[in-house]
Amino acid sequence: MKLKTLLVGLVVSTAMIGAATAQDKIKIGVSIPAATHGFMGGLNWHAQEAEKRLEAQHENIDIIIVTANGPSDQASDLEDLVSVHQIDALVVLPFESEPLTDPVKQVKQTGAFITVVDRGLSEPGIEDIYVAGNNTEMGRVSAEYMKSRLKEGDNIVILRGIPTVLDTERFDAFMAEIEGSGINVLDNKFANWNRDDGFEVMQDFLSRFPDIDGVWAQDDDITLGVVEAIKQAGREKEMFVVGGAGMKEIIKGVMEGDELVPVDVLYPPAQIATAMDVTVANYTSNAPVRGRYILGAPLITPENAEEFYFPDSPF
Repeated sequence: MKLKTLLVGLVVSTAMIGAATAQDKIKIGVSIPAATHGFMGGLNWHAQEAEKRLEAQHENIDIIIVTANGPSDQASDLEDLVSVHQIDALVVLPFESEPLTDPVKQVKQTGAFITVVDRGLSEPGIEDIYVAGNNTEMGRVSAEYMKSRLKEGDNIVILRGIPTVLDTERFDAFMAEIEGSGINVLDNKFANWNRDDGFEVMQDFLSRFPDIDGVWAQDDDITLGVVEAIKQAGREKEMFVVGGAGMKEIIKGVMEGDELVPVDVLYPPAQIATAMDVTVANYTSNAPVRGRYILGAPLITPENAEEFYFPDSPF
């Protein structure tokens, strides 16, 4: 009887330890837009890679990644992360700032730790951590390269993203940096961070301007469309293109000495991994983590391109 009682006690104790371990798990929800275009495809890949790495490193960490096709889908995902998964922390890249502000605020009111990535919320102070690329630096670094390649009287065209704070920060910093250089901006148009729109806008520029020396495409999805338009027009020897983000196709070209797209400026989709790392550190380290993490925007050249090349990424 004593042995039987002991065995029963061991089974019960083991079950209780298992339940306690499950309860002790820190659940971190990661809510991001679906892979609707290249940058988001890369961001999704880096999120999944970070999930595998962090869960392997920390037995008490459980990461739940959900993707959304629009703001309303993402708001519903946040509700499920709270009600179904009972998350302790949220890492969120808002599909749009305004419609996601209240849903994220409601998650915060449950006591969850909040990390916001890239697109800030419309109300300050909700997040514990903010992680983003450096949009101002992206514009400035792009303009610095333009100045290093062009002289007074040379002409450039600019393809912008969409009318957002991010785009304005990039554009204003670029224009401020080239001021006084004598470089002429023939025109600037929005291309919606989209390859097809980049192609159409560049076709328009090529038809209107017989003398273009440089193109600031701002984003690598746009760059692909721009390059296609230039090649179709047979004008690839006349100009060069500066894009941005770190798309593997562009980086590979830089590594190989592509004269049409000789450099790129980093706006890393891997920033989601940074956000996840710092959020996990809130639970696994005694180091303070709350604050703003603004990542660098280095110029990617043939000399350093390999450092930024992720061949397995879809972006």
